[in-house]
Amino acid sequence: MSELEHKYEVEIKSREGRQKLPQETKDELKASGMMDDKGNLKLKGVSPKMLKRMKQEYVECPVIKDDIHFIRCFVCSNFQSRVTGKVLCKGDEF
Repeated sequence: MSELEHKYEVEIKSREGRQKLPQETKDELKASGMMDDKGNLKLKGVSPKMLKRMKQEYVECPVIKDDIHFIRCFVCSNFQSRVTGKVLCKGDEF
């Protein structure tokens, strides 16, 4: 199996407590069918335990150049893979 092509390896950081998703992110998730009308996330292949953990994590996005919620990173078009506490990012501009 060949390695995924990526430009950045971004470390995943954690905060205490759950983070609030920005409204623009919620709107994107609803439009793509990953969130229902009640605001519950519906990510395929992600267990409830992992989803709870993801809600407490964030990354320093090299494209946006700011701290963003991990779920926003997870649904980004640049997201390649999550590997041992790091995210493989393509690094393409939006």
